[in-house]
Amino acid sequence: MDPKGFYVYWINQSKETTFLDVASIRDTRTGKYAKLPKHPKVRNVFNLDFPDSNHLAKTFTIVSGPDTVNLTYHNFFASKEKVTQNWANDILAIAYNAARNNACRQVFLEKIIYKMFPADKKRVESALASAHLPKGKSIYPSRLFTEDFVTPPHNAFLSNLCPRPEIYEIFTSYSNKPTMTKENFTKFLNEKQRDSRLNEELFPRLRQDQIKALIDKYEPCSSNLNRSLISPEGLLFFLMGPETSVVMQDRLAKCDDMSQPIPHYFVKSSHNTYLTAGQFSGVSSPEMYRQCLLSGCRCLELDCWKGKPPDEEPIITHGFTMTTEILFKDVIEAIAESAFKTSQYPIILSFENHVDSVKQQEKMANYCKTIFGDALLTEPLDKYPLKPGQQIPSPSELMGKILIKNKKGSHEKPTQTKKAVTAATEQTTTTTTAAPAPDPNTPAQDPANPTPSPQENQAGQEVTAYEAMSSLVNYIQPNKFISFDNARKKNKSYVISSFVETKGEAMIAKTAIEFVEYNKRQMSRIYPKGTRMDSSNYSPQPFWNVGCQMVALNYQTMDFPMQLNMALFEFNGRTGYLLKHDVLRRSDKKFDPFCDRIDTVVASTLTIKIYSGQFLSEKNVKTGVEVEVIGLPGDPKKKYRTKWSTTPNAINPVWNEEPFVFEKILLPEMASLRIVVHEENGKFLGHRIIPLDAIQSGFHHICLRSESNMPLTLPALFVYIEVKDYIPAAFAGAWLFHFKRQQPNLHHQLKPKTKHLSLHQKQMQKKLKKRLRTKLTLHNLKQNLLKLFPPLLLKIQPQMQEAPHLKPFLKP
Repeated sequence: MDPKGFYVYWINQSKETTFLDVASIRDTRTGKYAKLPKHPKVRNVFNLDFPDSNHLAKTFTIVSGPDTVNLTYHNFFASKEKVTQNWANDILAIAYNAARNNACRQVFLEKIIYKMFPADKKRVESALASAHLPKGKSIYPSRLFTEDFVTPPHNAFLSNLCPRPEIYEIFTSYSNKPTMTKENFTKFLNEKQRDSRLNEELFPRLRQDQIKALIDKYEPCSSNLNRSLISPEGLLFFLMGPETSVVMQDRLAKCDDMSQPIPHYFVKSSHNTYLTAGQFSGVSSPEMYRQCLLSGCRCLELDCWKGKPPDEEPIITHGFTMTTEILFKDVIEAIAESAFKTSQYPIILSFENHVDSVKQQEKMANYCKTIFGDALLTEPLDKYPLKPGQQIPSPSELMGKILIKNKKGSHEKPTQTKKAVTAATEQTTTTTTAAPAPDPNTPAQDPANPTPSPQENQAGQEVTAYEAMSSLVNYIQPNKFISFDNARKKNKSYVISSFVETKGEAMIAKTAIEFVEYNKRQMSRIYPKGTRMDSSNYSPQPFWNVGCQMVALNYQTMDFPMQLNMALFEFNGRTGYLLKHDVLRRSDKKFDPFCDRIDTVVASTLTIKIYSGQFLSEKNVKTGVEVEVIGLPGDPKKKYRTKWSTTPNAINPVWNEEPFVFEKILLPEMASLRIVVHEENGKFLGHRIIPLDAIQSGFHHICLRSESNMPLTLPALFVYIEVKDYIPAAFAGAWLFHFKRQQPNLHHQLKPKTKHLSLHQKQMQKKLKKRLRTKLTLHNLKQNLLKLFPPLLLKIQPQMQEAPHLKPFLKP
């Protein structure tokens, strides 16, 4: 591996060097899980057929690929034992390092590869000449890791290849001279790179010695350093450094409280995990279980069917389709090997059990017990008995455990039960056709809701669990959903119900508040409708908005819903668990996702200006950028688009357009910013999805991702983002009028907004202005402001506490 951990490389017998990007590595395997050579000559070289060779301890496999399906296996053999395990552990740790995948622009530029720009070869040759670097293919890969290409000549090469006129424009707005003074640089940092919402007592501004350290770090000219000046080049290097990362780095590490009951979390979940392609004729593979687990997935689905004689081994497949079959045992072994490689938090195995054989169900239970061993949770914890009104354990209390979700039977010989969902007003008909099998817990039809189409209620049969499998079920017990009222009366947090996406959408449209309350107490699982034969996905956001924990998606399809899912679960240490917002957990207050204001939350306004792009495509094409916010139904729905770049230039296109403004984002913690870059013909070039509450304000280079959310080495956008509190005009005007002199720091934060005022707010605004003219007391002003916008007053109350002349008015 190179010193910076970018590549694993090796030399073959022909003295040729092969490079493997660490970012593309998905797994490392040793021992019996590594692949062994089959060719007799190769086996003879490594003495693999000798009884005492102990070859399993020396084998090592690296699995890489652009997604979970298209994988390549690189196999190695060590001369000594234990060496392979060290390599496997270290490489996997680097490959799944969230901070590395969200590194600053400068880190990605150090991975630049010359051959990536065949379309503009003349421009590359010219840039190399200007930087006094050798031309031709000889520069890569032989000199890829040499010091003389990652120091000043490297920077000069990039500056000549990709000029940045927009950086000079920003620079000249703070200095009309060739250099910027430390004072002006300080002003730039405070005005552009600092979040205006930060409390200055808790988050003080940068000290002068810290600003001097930044200049020393990034200014390339020594004469400027001596005078504490920074040049445009120094400013550019600063804007590519880790201090200007668009993502708050502490959010990438495990930051959520993991001690709350599991229903209080979103759980990364997979649907029909075994499939590598379509739902009707796709290939099934145990490898998909490994890949989903490695990506942080904590809920997997197993469709179990009875095996055929003579072996009578239970199998996993999509029933009544042309999908291939795989052995149940192989899947359990794959899960056991990869279960806790990237996350130690509990795994839920969602069984859809069609095995109508006592013997084979006992086989399944035995495989789970013997292969999972102590990791399998077979009994409830003493502290959390299975009783109504008692919550189930937290993720931290179940670390390293595997939980089984399977129907809990009456311990009698299983009998087949038809799964049919019909409206109460219609005649029930039962048919058995060659269609895909449904989820085992299809909810009962509500008479108020229309009957789904036959394709959505796929034909299939599930059997009652016999004692062997039933005994493995504890905290995740599937039950047919009857009604929210019924679930509330029973009050069993260990009961989970599953809903097809169309049923879930209907419930959200009609009973969203009740759905939120249900999900505070117990879990729900959403799965794709049966007509998605191409394994496409539905948007998970509406179901997250009502607190659904397990929103199961098809991991073999890297479409927008999957991109959103992967982007969000990259945070909190890639644990596969995300703590739901307080409004989706607290029992003393109900939440309506369709509301236009949330009493306990300060809404946000997001402004983004797209300045330029860098290395967006290998071709000379026109490019454009699309920006949107995904969140609650009441959030801004408009998709903004830049114009196509004026010339076919994908190396450094510039867009000089007005900023895009998303004025009122109701629940920032549940919203995400999505940025997508396309060619003029519509071809996808790269994207990035970032949770709104993880975005830092300021100028940023946003490194783009592939469709499968893998970091792209060179494509990036240079943008300016500002996230601030949304202030209704009525509140902002009154507050600024009265406290401008006493609280200048608040005056900087609270700027009036004039749009989207309700009739009540306009009336209150008039009353406030009238009373202010008659010397309204501070206490009365506060009471009126509480009516207008209570959450913001609660947020700034600590700052009011610091003002002595305001303390007497805070007690009431």
